[in-house]
Amino acid sequence: MGTVVLGGKELELDEDGFIQAPELWDEEVAKGLARNEEGIQEMTEEHWKVVKYLRSYYLEYKIAPMIRKLCKETGFNLKKIYELFPSGPAKGACKVAGLPKPTGCV
Repeated sequence: MGTVVLGGKELELDEDGFIQAPELWDEEVAKGLARNEEGIQEMTEEHWKVVKYLRSYYLEYKIAPMIRKLCKETGFNLKKIYELFPSGPAKGACKVAGLPKPTGCV
């Protein structure tokens, strides 16, 4: 996809909009990814709950959690996750969380 500036940082994105240097992720980058890549104009507490859970799980296990675990730990059902991130937990939520592109379902 190319290079973009988000949160004052120049970032390389792949063809699906995932950042290529996850270590550069911060909340300002997340807001920019949400707005530019997912059409989410404002990150709510519910968005942040999902993003922060995904990040903490990824940092501990080096993989995105399975969707059942994401739903259980956040208290949101799958329908709610899709309301928050219309392109889904793998494509949308993981992208905003600065995770690498998942290889399977989240």
